Amino acid sequence: MAEVSKLEGIFAPIAIPFENQELSIPRLKENLDRWNRSRLRGLVVLGSNGEFPLLDRAEKRSVLECVRENASPDKVLIAGTGDESTRETIRLCKEAAEIGYDACLVVNPSYYKGSMTDAALKAFYDEVADHSPIPVLAYNVPRNTGINMSSQLMIRISEHPNVIGVKDSSGNIVQISEILAEAKPGFRVFAGSGSFLLPSLCMGAVGATAAVANVFPDECDEIVNAFKKGDLHTARQLQLAILDVNAAVTTRWGVAGLKAAMDIEGYFGGLPRRPILPLTEAQVVELKGVVKQFKLRVQQIRGA
Repeated sequence: MAEVSKLEGIFAPIAIPFENQELSIPRLKENLDRWNRSRLRGLVVLGSNGEFPLLDRAEKRSVLECVRENASPDKVLIAGTGDESTRETIRLCKEAAEIGYDACLVVNPSYYKGSMTDAALKAFYDEVADHSPIPVLAYNVPRNTGINMSSQLMIRISEHPNVIGVKDSSGNIVQISEILAEAKPGFRVFAGSGSFLLPSLCMGAVGATAAVANVFPDECDEIVNAFKKGDLHTARQLQLAILDVNAAVTTRWGVAGLKAAMDIEGYFGGLPRRPILPLTEAQVVELKGVVKQFKLRVQQIRGA
């Protein structure tokens, strides 16, 4: 198990490849080989970009085992273990620990929205953290769940000794700042998107778990490194450059856009699992233009 202090930097919430709608372990190994050679600090497995709601229990275990067996030893591994039931979430946390993961990322239950009060969510995280053999990071992704866990709720959740951080994908920098200001000392806050990485770092976040890091891991890491060196000019230029391509693989085209971008850059993205539809040919052409423009801007920044 990695030290909590190693939970920082850039993590890729990895996409899971399918061929003919079936899980493709060989293609996953191909992508892992390339991610292993990147500057990623670690991998998040079975996150939103891993299409985890579309995988069955056996497939989830196969993916967790494949990544554990093939990831470079220097990569920190976080397993997405959230489920609608507390019971299944705890089971997945224990399974991830058994396989050898360093921490788990737990998205909040959301189907019964009317019942998911702050009290219910606090109790959920407390019970999961009580029973998880590995540290827990909460995952706030209101775009997918329809529920935003407020800063005050997250501050209360952080009180549990086994809840060590949060991935906040809300994009609300005020909310992220409030968590950083009032959560327990050492609570690890990760930006949930490359679009607000630098603002989050400026407020005290330790890194990001960003979809765009599947495709451009080193470019994301450059933002962090420039910030750490005090080179805010370069960090700002890179942050501005990444906005369009980040949007293309998240809010604009989602998982389908991410997988298409991976194909463009030589990874195996492939088609998303149904019911998610792939990009149209016209959209792929447009995406290629976005990717090309991003790479040109990065070259200019590096050469400045």
